[in-house]
Order: sequence, then C-alpha cells, then structure tokens
Amino acid sequence: MEFQFYQSVFVIEVHAMNQLRNRFLALLAALPLSAVSVCAQPPAKKDIPAPDPALEQATFRVPEGFEVSLYAADPAIAKPIQMNFDEDGRLWIASSEVYPQITPGAPATDRILVVEDRDRDGRADQTHVFAEGLLIPTGVAPGDGGAWVANSTELVHFADTDGDLKADSKRVVLSGFGTEDTHHILHTLRWGYDGFLYFNQSIYIHSHVETPWGVRRLNAGGIWQFRPETLELGVFLRGLVNTWGHHYDRYGQSFATDGAGGEGINYVIPGGYYFTAADAERLVRGLNPGSPKHCGLELVDTPMLPPDWQGNAITNDFRGHRVVRFVLTEEASGYVSREQQEVIWSDHVAFRPIDVKIGPDGAIYVADWYNPIIQHGEVDFRDERRDRTHGRIWRVVWKGAPKRPFRPMSTRSNPELFEALRSDDGVERQNAKQILRQRGPQVADELTAWLQQVQLTDAERERVQLEALWCYQTARSVQPTLLKQLLQSQDGRIRSAAVRVLSHWKFLIPESLELLRGLVQDGHPRVRLEAIRAISFPRCRILNGSLRMAVPFLKARRRNPQRRWLCTRILV
Repeated sequence: MEFQFYQSVFVIEVHAMNQLRNRFLALLAALPLSAVSVCAQPPAKKDIPAPDPALEQATFRVPEGFEVSLYAADPAIAKPIQMNFDEDGRLWIASSEVYPQITPGAPATDRILVVEDRDRDGRADQTHVFAEGLLIPTGVAPGDGGAWVANSTELVHFADTDGDLKADSKRVVLSGFGTEDTHHILHTLRWGYDGFLYFNQSIYIHSHVETPWGVRRLNAGGIWQFRPETLELGVFLRGLVNTWGHHYDRYGQSFATDGAGGEGINYVIPGGYYFTAADAERLVRGLNPGSPKHCGLELVDTPMLPPDWQGNAITNDFRGHRVVRFVLTEEASGYVSREQQEVIWSDHVAFRPIDVKIGPDGAIYVADWYNPIIQHGEVDFRDERRDRTHGRIWRVVWKGAPKRPFRPMSTRSNPELFEALRSDDGVERQNAKQILRQRGPQVADELTAWLQQVQLTDAERERVQLEALWCYQTARSVQPTLLKQLLQSQDGRIRSAAVRVLSHWKFLIPESLELLRGLVQDGHPRVRLEAIRAISFPRCRILNGSLRMAVPFLKARRRNPQRRWLCTRILV
C-alpha cells in the first residue's frame, strides 16, 4: 500500500507539471515573434574593459594632498588575493589564477610571489616566484625562514634555506580545514603583536584540526590564533560571514571586516560570538549597521600619513570600486565607527580592491583583483568574463609625509631592535617584535638588560614597556613585576592590554586571581571587560569561585545599556 501511495503521488505531480508546461508553451506561442527572440537571447553582458593600467588609474579619485601610482602589475603578477610585507620591505603575494574552481583534470598552477622595489622609487622592479603548483592559496605571511601559506585545507610552511627567495622545502603543519567554498577557505594570515599567527575562515567551512594539544574545531566563520613554536591552536572569534580582514591598534585591540556581512567594522573581543555564530546567548554586533561589504583591513599608525588619520581603519568596498576609511572612537568598553572620504574612488568596472596594507615606507598598498565581475556565486564559475591573468598593486602616498631613509630590519642587532620598540611607526615596531620572536626566547634576558639601562621619557615609558611586555609574552618569559607595573598605569588602554597578557599568564602567576578581583572594579570599562573575560576560562575547580567574583558586578552593569560590550557574554 505504501508503494502504491507514493506511485499515485508521483503520477499526480507529473500530470501537474505537464499542465504547467502546456500553459507556458501556449502563452509563448501567443507572444509576438520579436518578443520570443528577445526571450531567447542570453542576458546582456557588461563590457570587458581594456586591461591597460593607465586607463584604470585615470579613473581614480583620491583626497586632496594624496597621489596614487602603480606599484606592480601583470604580467609580473596576476590575481593577488592576499599580501603581507616582510621585515625588509619585500611584498609577498598569494596569487591564484585557478580561482574560483580548477578545471577538472587541469594542473594546479597558483603561486606565491615576492615583489621587490630595489631602488626605492615606489615601483616594483623584480618579482620572484617563491612557490608554485599550489591550489588556490588564499593567504601568505612571511616568517620563520620562509613563509606560511594557507593552501586550501592546509596551513603549510615553505622554507627558504639559502635565501634566494625560492622555497626549498614544504611542511604541512596543520590540516583538516574545510574546503566547502573556495572563497571561504582558510585565509587572511597576519602576525599579531603578541607573536601569534592569526588566520580566518568563513561561514561555509567546517574545520576539524588535529594538534598535539587535541582536536580543534570551528564549524563556521571565525578567526584562528596559532602559536608556531608550540603548535597551540585556538579560536579567537566565532561568527561573521566572510571575515576577509583583521588588524589591531597600538594597544592590542582587534578589529575585523566582513566581505559578506553588512555591519562594517567589527570590534573583536577575544572569544566573542558574532553575527551568524550558532548557539550564542548574545551576539556582538558590528559598528556600522547597513554598511557595504568590506574586504581587507589596516589600522593607521604611522607619521607618514596625516595626523587626523592616526588610528583610522582602512578597508575595501570591492563591490563599489572604493577604498574606504573609518574613524574609530572609544565609547564605554567598545568603539563607534564613522565613515570618512574615500581613500580611492573609481567607476572602473574592473577595479576590485580586496586587500590593503601599510608598507614600511608608510604608503598605502592596495591589492586590485581586477575583474569586471564579482568573484562570488553570482555568476557561473566558467563565465567568460572571469579575468584570470591580470592584477595590480596600487600605491597611495601622502604628499605631506616627512622624508626618511629606508633601513632593512633583518640585519639589525638585538639592541637596535629594542630601540625600534620606541618608534612612532607601528610597522617598524611590529617588524622589530617579529624578528625578535624568530631569534628565540633567549632575547628575553637581553631585553631585560636593555630596559634597565635605557633612558625613556615620561611620555613614552609605558608604551615602550607595553611593547616589551608583548616581546616577553612571545618569548614565553613571564615577567610579573613589569606586568603589575603596567596594571597600575594611569592609562586605561595600557591597563586593559596588560590584563589581556595576564589572561595568558594567570596560571603561572600565583596571585593572578587576586589581581583580577580588583580589576573587575576598575574605573575603565575596557579593563573590566578584559578582567571578566580573563576570569571566565579558569582551570578545573576554580571556575565557580572565579565567576562568583564577577557575577554580582555583571548583573549591575547589565542594567546599564551603555555597558553593552561589557555584558555581551560572560563565558568567552
């Protein structure tokens, strides 16, 4: 009887479909012949522009006092997806001509490129193929004697043993990252101020990664946090749709952009749950509801850009052919974000800015995917308009920038790198920390000796000490005295940064819970946020007691709508 029932249903459905087809054919026959001809034609296609970079550049509009020039272009490079500078000013590019899907049976031909401007005239003059034969690499971060690469389901390290900018060996360090969607796979590699390597994945990806510390899982969008020296892997953020952008300010506060969301700049609370995160009691929302989708992110921290740009966020409206800028302002324990005049505006249909970095020279570098169609699911993977050979890197400079000579970082001595921690340029400070990380934990003793003898001004003292604290964190050298000193800073931004370091060291410092007991009552809301977050992931039996310290305070704060960041989630 059951089979007969389903057979009857099938017959009824087929009959109904035949009736609909016959009605459609009758309607089509009643139309004029000209209308039938129009219906039979394929949709009109956008004109494919001439690929001359000069024609594209002529459409650019930049703010007064700025100028834009071509730094690198095809055929030397093609289809740049992500880029990062190394400590000596060379630009590393993940390049994929195969994207969005390899043709069945075709070889994988994607590459990691290294671009150099040897004469420092603002135009690249040499390109090296560091690695090739890759399948849709979507992230690259130079470091550790080579480069880390997001290659589909794997995080790979390519080593350059002889320094010729060509990979000599390949090591799969982590695997098990999902591959359900090629513009959601592992991407956006970036070294953190704290020595972690950060990378993102997007909503359609399900990752199950085996590490020496256990399996780590992320079954949607988010940001990973990885310590190469120990192979520790964790989830830094859960949620968002397509997080193609992550950077941090000079106090270690992180921000992210979303290439498929609509909330602009997102203030990142470590362990927080954001738009699309499953099973969340409460979500952290973005700072610009209704904003276009953005790709890439850089926070300004260099005297080579105007004073009123410092701390601003620069990202890409790749659909609108714009590079955009936001002013970030502190509010309670979070931030507000307001859009400003564009960095670049164009009406060129193929201008697709998808990554942005500030170089060691203080210029803004924009990776231009160059394609007349958007590279998501709106059109067929085999659409003939998909450009697979072109790509540009544009360079935007402020004409009012001070003149300064370029000095490579990798050849500097440890004391010279310690001095670079005093720099007013965030790129230089980060490069110094990155080289010190690679020189090993033994630099901690030298750093201590330097701090004891260096003459710091009152204005710079705590900022330099914070940079040193991050160096100690990277070297896994616990420094309770320096930490407690910064926890007493008059600057709430420095105190909150120190609390985050305490959250990593709290099982190594016996009185950490007593310190946190006072910090949850701090006068600065972000310090309280960091303290409550630090309490919320204790080891074993101290969980209940630790949370009991914070719960009465949280309940009082939850009644105040101005504390929305602080009360977003206790267990993060």
